[in-house]
Amino acid sequence: MRDAQNISDVESLGVDWMGLIFAPRSPRFVSTKPAYLPEKARRVGVFVDADISTVAQRTSEYGLHLVQLHGHEDCNYIAALRSTLPATPVIKAVSIADADDIANAAVYDGVADYLLFDTKSNVAGGSGRKFDWNVLDSYKGDTPFLLSGGIGPDDGALLRAISHPRLAGFDLNSRFETEPAMKDINKLKNFLNTL
Repeated sequence: MRDAQNISDVESLGVDWMGLIFAPRSPRFVSTKPAYLPEKARRVGVFVDADISTVAQRTSEYGLHLVQLHGHEDCNYIAALRSTLPATPVIKAVSIADADDIANAAVYDGVADYLLFDTKSNVAGGSGRKFDWNVLDSYKGDTPFLLSGGIGPDDGALLRAISHPRLAGFDLNSRFETEPAMKDINKLKNFLNTL
């Protein structure tokens, strides 16, 4: 999210969290501070292999409530980030293709505050594709997770059927856009009503 009016319109739908992407190679990169930042929705800063000093600077500048790590950040990186930003919860994205990837996510149990299960791809950031959501049943960790990866406007009923005790929410992105970083309010509204 980077357009002030679009941010305000999305926030009015009652979403809980809103992402601001600080990965310079992303088509959704927030290069300048929007005139309006969410006041009710919690602000999530999304970073890909960024220096901890950069994460700290953006957290302060944008009043971020959470930090999402979507690169190759390991447990040592997260520990160092926590010592710099002790009050900021950390979401660690984990690439998922099968149950083995779910099992490998255990390394972040007790390290990250949330996991974000996204479809495995060869590029940093999301791919806009789904993975087999049935593998979620194999997740036995204690860390709550967000589901991401190719969720679209017609998936509300499917998502309602997922009843995993650690499921904390859904990450909606490219399939709800009219262009990168511009959300389609009607698609979001209809999806949320269905969900």
